[in-house]
Amino acid sequence: MTKGKKKALIMETVLRDGHQSLMATRMKTSDMIPILEKMDDIGYYALEMWGGATFDTAMRFLDDDPWERLRIIRKRVKNTKLQMLLRGQNLVGYRHYADDTVREFVKRAIGNGLDIIRVFDALNDLRNMEIAADQVKKEKGHLQMCISYTLSPVHTLDSFVNMAVEMKKMGADSIAIKDMAGLLSPADVIYLVKSIKEKVKGVLIDIHSHYTSGMASMTYLAAIKAGADIVDCAISPFATGTSQPPTESLVAALYGSPHDTGISLEKLAPIAFYFKDIRDKYGNLFVDIGVDVNVLLYQIPGGMYSNLITQLKENKALDKLPLVLAEIPVVREAMGYPPLVTPTSQIVGIQAVTNVMTGRWKNFSKEVRQYFLGYYGRPPAEVDPEVRKLAIGDETPISCRPGEILPAEMEGARKEASAWATQEEDALSWIMFPQVAKDFLPKKFESADKGLIE
Repeated sequence: MTKGKKKALIMETVLRDGHQSLMATRMKTSDMIPILEKMDDIGYYALEMWGGATFDTAMRFLDDDPWERLRIIRKRVKNTKLQMLLRGQNLVGYRHYADDTVREFVKRAIGNGLDIIRVFDALNDLRNMEIAADQVKKEKGHLQMCISYTLSPVHTLDSFVNMAVEMKKMGADSIAIKDMAGLLSPADVIYLVKSIKEKVKGVLIDIHSHYTSGMASMTYLAAIKAGADIVDCAISPFATGTSQPPTESLVAALYGSPHDTGISLEKLAPIAFYFKDIRDKYGNLFVDIGVDVNVLLYQIPGGMYSNLITQLKENKALDKLPLVLAEIPVVREAMGYPPLVTPTSQIVGIQAVTNVMTGRWKNFSKEVRQYFLGYYGRPPAEVDPEVRKLAIGDETPISCRPGEILPAEMEGARKEASAWATQEEDALSWIMFPQVAKDFLPKKFESADKGLIE
């Protein structure tokens, strides 16, 4: 690139967040294999292909081994970095896991072929990212630390800038601004990018947004012009709606500009055609809500919105949806304004439904009680003391990092999974999803015994 030009980098999400957002994470490894070598030839900065809900759903619904998926993709993708999304101390599950489990998971993930691990925490509690971040550096992986972007009286733009400064101290090679609900505006992203660039030197900035509100493409363009290095996009058949902006549109918009991606639209065309066929194959699962301004009013990510609808349908109470949407800000304020991302989005959403169905603060789930006891980490703001007392009575919340008080898990899991284990990684699958693994591992064991696994 000539002086004054800065190539924009694209991280492609179709193999993870694209189908997680629009198709309930149901894309099988076998659907990915035929197109991988062509994707490797595009010139993407990275391919996000692991983590998030892919681990759970691969075993639960697809009879796919997530570890084998990683190895298969790594074997075929030789030139492009592979990336995953890691929920800090929650790894790819829904509770906190012991430190030995976190370290072993990161070790195995990088050992099986991952280059970049994006680490986030649902509460933006940096303590919950410490162990994973430290292990990524020990394994010589690329540590991308992640700000979960949200709006509230305590989530100021400057608070996010200060968080980025702390992430740099923790060893971050890059920093992602993760806008899971599509709330980030062009004006705010300009301030964030410029301020972080000014205070945090030598760190790449990656912008991740969802198209739900309709702002994401505009926000990406503003971010790139402000100095952002990477933006997360999805190939067009798996873009927009609650997914990311389309890869091809951004490539076209930047063509011939100082931020030209260098990616060929002609090479992207067969990728798009391929994934259109995959989308059509799973047509009954594909959900595209288009632009939904409710996200700007209630800050609800697309996955959370669909989960609420499912819960209400099961209770034959879909007519209560407007009441639930209005209850979510009430619950969120009482819980100290947690960002709405897994697992806090589920925790807040279930409590909002419970409040509407049974009366406000009459009943609490186990997860809400655990939240008020501090087992998910430190809330961004003080919780409502009266609601906390209703939830946990006279119990005293913990103040330490939750992972500190969890006993080691790996040795016990290795013993429990030993009868069906075909690889060391199976113990990790057992820890995170024991009920699913008890069904999945015996079937995989039989397939391996018959020589059916690649």
